[in-house]
Amino acid sequence: MHRHAIRLFVLLFALSPFALTAAEFAPAQLKGFPRDSVQLEAGSGSTTIQIWLADTPERQQQGLMFLTDLPAGYGMLFPLQAPRVMTMWMKNTYVALDMVFIGEDGRVLRIAADTKPLSEDIISSGAPVAGVLELRAGEARRLGLKEGSRVRHASFR
Repeated sequence: MHRHAIRLFVLLFALSPFALTAAEFAPAQLKGFPRDSVQLEAGSGSTTIQIWLADTPERQQQGLMFLTDLPAGYGMLFPLQAPRVMTMWMKNTYVALDMVFIGEDGRVLRIAADTKPLSEDIISSGAPVAGVLELRAGEARRLGLKEGSRVRHASFR
């Protein structure tokens, strides 16, 4: 192979989405969203997830809409000003998600696993919650999250 062709191949691979590390994942749709992390404590131990904060009504309305990928180790936290029954949907959301409904004390109250992309079906917490953590579908199970697991973040007591 010619030396210039090899350089071009290396350059194209370096710029491809496959070459990105998890720390570099920053979709344009989420530009302006604050970044943070949460610690998940489940049966298999403790894991830190990188999150975007949907901390305003406008950001909560947008959520993860229009994203075409959400790698493992990433999510979005919807902290609420006061506990309430939270309802979500998947309109304009192309990635299947796990929705983790969290109580004031940071305990997982419910998990809506593997939600259907683009659906307008209402997904409810079923009880008052202090926040919702959205993860890529299958992540809650992979991490061992279940009702009673703990989510540590400044949003929860």
